[in-house]
Amino acid sequence: MNKIKELFGIYCDNSANLKKALSQQLCPYSGKRCYKTRKSKPNTAIGTCTVQYQKNNIIICPNRLLESNQIFIDCLHLLTLHEPGNELYVIPEVSIPGGNVDYFLVSSRDEQVMDFAGIELQTMDTTGTVWPERQRLLKEHGFSVDAADIENKKSFGMNWKMTAKTILIQMHHKSETFEYLNKHLVLIIQRPFFEYISREFSFSHIQGARIGDPVHIHSYDFREKDSRLKLSLDKRISTNSSGIARSLGLNAHTKVELEELITTLEQKFNDEYRLSTV
Repeated sequence: MNKIKELFGIYCDNSANLKKALSQQLCPYSGKRCYKTRKSKPNTAIGTCTVQYQKNNIIICPNRLLESNQIFIDCLHLLTLHEPGNELYVIPEVSIPGGNVDYFLVSSRDEQVMDFAGIELQTMDTTGTVWPERQRLLKEHGFSVDAADIENKKSFGMNWKMTAKTILIQMHHKSETFEYLNKHLVLIIQRPFFEYISREFSFSHIQGARIGDPVHIHSYDFREKDSRLKLSLDKRISTNSSGIARSLGLNAHTKVELEELITTLEQKFNDEYRLSTV
C-alpha cells in the first residue's frame, strides 16, 4: 500500500482528478501553486500534503491545516474584544521579536484593530525524501515516471524530536511578547505530535484550557470521512511563557510595543486576507 495519502489536496484512495492536479500543481488550501519543489527540478511541485506513518495519517505541509478556515474559527473565542459587525482578517507572516508569526487573526472595525491573536502552524518534518513514494503512487495510477525514481528504495521517517524542540523554543521566544500585550498565541498541531510532546517533554503542569492564559495549543484529529481526510479539533490546553519555559528550561526577554504591532496589522488590511468560511 502506498504511503502517500494526499497529493495536491486529493485523497489518493480516490484520485479521479489526479491528472488535472499534476498539471496545475495548485494547493487548494492556499489557492496558490504548491511551494514545495525539487531542487533538481524547480518547476516540478512535490505536492505531498499527507503521508501514512506508523498507521497514522500524518500531515507534512502546514497549508493542509487551512482546510475550511476551521483552525481560525476555533480561535475566535480568544478575541475577547471582538463584537458582531467587526470584520475579520487572517494576515500571514507578521514579524515580531522572536521571529515571524504564521498568521494573525484580527478583529477590525472601521479599519482599526480591535483585537488579535497570533496563530502558529506546525506539521511534521520528515527525514529522507517522500519523492520515490510519490512516484510509485503515480505509477500505480498509470502515469509515466522515471524508472530511477521508483527504483530508489530509501524510505522517509518523521523527525519528531527536532520538530518538537524547534517549535517549543519558538513558542517560548514569542510567548512573552503576547503575554506582555495581554493577547493570545495559539499553536496548531496534529494529535500524534501533541501526544509526542506531551510524552517526551515536561507537560504534566499544563492541564485544561483557560482563556486568561496567553499561550494555547490546539490539537487536531485527522481521519477518513466521506472518502476524504478531515480535520477536527481534538484537544485544547493553555499555559503562559513560564509554563513553556518549564517544559524546556529556557528564558527569553522579547517585547514589542502594542502600537507598533497594530500599525503593522492595519497596513495589511485588504480583501485577500478577509476571513471567509466558504
